[in-house]
Amino acid sequence: MWLMTKHGFYSIVEKPQGEFQVRARERRDLQNLVDRVPLPTATIIDTPKGDYAARMVVSKETVLRIMEFLGNTVDYSNFKDRIDATSDQAHKPYHEIWGVLARVLGAYGRRGKPHS
Repeated sequence: MWLMTKHGFYSIVEKPQGEFQVRARERRDLQNLVDRVPLPTATIIDTPKGDYAARMVVSKETVLRIMEFLGNTVDYSNFKDRIDATSDQAHKPYHEIWGVLARVLGAYGRRGKPHS
């Protein structure tokens, strides 16, 4: 699952079964979770040769705690505006991803281009 949040961009996967990886392109995004959730036993693993620069291996319970935190910290009515006002997040990628999704899936009541 991909999560774009005001705290960072995350990919969460289960591998192997029962073991979850919370991955990020920027180490600071994981540090935001460690500092804010908090996750005192979490260890950030740097993986510069991986498709994600950093990751944490955690339990399902920790993933649920992270998800609860992320849900409880939604305090905005417009995500793109909130990202623009968040100093430690690079807003350009979020806007570009939004643009791709709008173009392919549709936005403002318009249907997107059919995809093959």
